Amino acid sequence: MAPLNILVAQGGGPTAVINQSLAGVVLQARRHAGVGAIYGARHGVKGIVRDDLVDLGAESAELLEQVAATPAAALGSTRDKPDAAYCAAIFEVLRARAIGQFYYIGGNDSSDTVRIVSEAAQAQNYPLTCIHIPKTIDNDLMGSDHTPGYPSAARFVAQAFAGADLDNAALPGVYVGVVMGRHAGFLTAAAAAARQHPDDGPHLIYLPEREFDTERFLAEVQATVQRLGRCVVAVSEGIHDASGQPMLAQLGKALARDDHGNVQLSGTGALADLLCDHIKTRLGLSRVRGDTLGYLQRSFVGCVSDLDQRVARAVGEQAVRYAMQGHQAGSVAVRRGADQSLDYPLIPLSTVAARTRTMDEAFIAASGSDVTPAFLAYLRPLLGSQLPLAQRLRAASVPKAGTA
Repeated sequence: MAPLNILVAQGGGPTAVINQSLAGVVLQARRHAGVGAIYGARHGVKGIVRDDLVDLGAESAELLEQVAATPAAALGSTRDKPDAAYCAAIFEVLRARAIGQFYYIGGNDSSDTVRIVSEAAQAQNYPLTCIHIPKTIDNDLMGSDHTPGYPSAARFVAQAFAGADLDNAALPGVYVGVVMGRHAGFLTAAAAAARQHPDDGPHLIYLPEREFDTERFLAEVQATVQRLGRCVVAVSEGIHDASGQPMLAQLGKALARDDHGNVQLSGTGALADLLCDHIKTRLGLSRVRGDTLGYLQRSFVGCVSDLDQRVARAVGEQAVRYAMQGHQAGSVAVRRGADQSLDYPLIPLSTVAARTRTMDEAFIAASGSDVTPAFLAYLRPLLGSQLPLAQRLRAASVPKAGTA
């Protein structure tokens, strides 16, 4: 019987734990008799069509474990979406390498790529098992409680806003931080975990699940400044007006799209600048600062959720188990029980492919500019070990000279 050759690749944006899934696939595959070559494609499906492969079977277990603990995509990534000609090129390489299993680690766009390749294999009667392994910091995959990559990015966002809030308290003003997430607000909402005291920021949180109204935004910023003398704001890159247009469109610039049709919302500080300019000109405030967290959220070294690492490894291992059990296609999901137990069912690719999960209604405060305790209860176990705690001075004020 011919040996079973395996191919694994990574797609979409890197995360802090995507390499745990990669190591999970390779190390789990080695445990199965009959497995031959274990290939890795450089830069996703782009590497397949170029026949740009590496021999992962030759890597030591020690090195794989070290790579697993390293953020970003060790194989490189891509956002290419295969069409018919692209698939034809893919299958030339698959046939030449006698590959029988294809694992693709990525988000909803990558799951759509797996669907396309799987359907092409069926149409050509090519015996290929296609398993999607989930990852995305946006946490927007359908069918899962949460997605590997999100907990670590959420941990970074919470700590970043905790630091920004301490800075803002020392030199009061208005601070606006723009967070990734496209059309899902999970990552922006994670900023709420920064709060330790009732007056801690972020004081306002704006999510893409709610219409963004500039007038209401300015009124809420002004009210917060009047109440606290300062204001820290967390804003999703995907906020939009009543017509559904991204707020970035107010700048009058055409918004680029990738091969999957996604509007490019990241990569500049334009949204933060736009909102800060509104605050300065309309509210007359001078100390106004804005940041775009950008790529820092995705692969920040030293800010990784230990739970995220375990789950990312588990979905990689489970993908191989499903393939070896005879499943032909599917996406590994992450489910969480009331007791925080985790399960990893295989769900249809159609459940995930090119679909977007958004924040549950129960997670968004009635005001539309905050999250609920239910969201924090959902989030906190995912963050892993205790976040760093900030302390405040407790010393009483000294009476002014001559007034004692």
